[in-house]
Amino acid sequence: MLLGWHYLYYYHNAYGMNQYLASRGYAVLSVNYRSGIGYGRNFRMAQGRGARGATEYQDIVAAAQYLRRRGDINPAKIGLWGGSYGGYLTALGLARNSDLFAAGVDLHGVHDWSQIISAARWIDYNNPQAKQTAFQSSPVASVVKWRSPVLLIHGDDDRNVSFSQSVDLAHRLREQNVHFEQLIFPDEVHDFLLHRHWLQAYHAASDFFDSQLRER
Repeated sequence: MLLGWHYLYYYHNAYGMNQYLASRGYAVLSVNYRSGIGYGRNFRMAQGRGARGATEYQDIVAAAQYLRRRGDINPAKIGLWGGSYGGYLTALGLARNSDLFAAGVDLHGVHDWSQIISAARWIDYNNPQAKQTAFQSSPVASVVKWRSPVLLIHGDDDRNVSFSQSVDLAHRLREQNVHFEQLIFPDEVHDFLLHRHWLQAYHAASDFFDSQLRER
């Protein structure tokens, strides 16, 4: 959401990870998708975002289409990664468009908005129509189309996005015979408390992308 190092550590960690991937030869595009900051209230409060319709996913697809048109990008080797909301959009991309995204790394992402998410108090779980829309806006609604491999990273004491979200997704991927790997941190919360866990997660992510995206 900023051009450089963010003032909040979760985001400057992510910026550092993008820099690390770039240093290893990857072309990295960081998408400030709608509902982010910097473009005014209408952008920040975009219609149909998240559990209300996942309209920001259009920005992820547009980014992939842009990359595919570049002459210096292998269109068959585009990956996705993100944490929390970025993990949600990573999983959504792999579920809806494995034809665009060859692999992904999903850190503690939301996979089913229709289940109670402690950090999403704006969802009316008592409204059947809203709950149905929330489900259709979720990766699990399109899991039957998911083909690309994914690395799932989660702390099992996450108070923002329940660990059960990753457990449920892993079960669904296993039923679909989709290749997935997992890195689970016992007793760790959403925004990892221990620096060594951030390093372990990011190195695992880089290694996973190397195994899935590097030219052989």
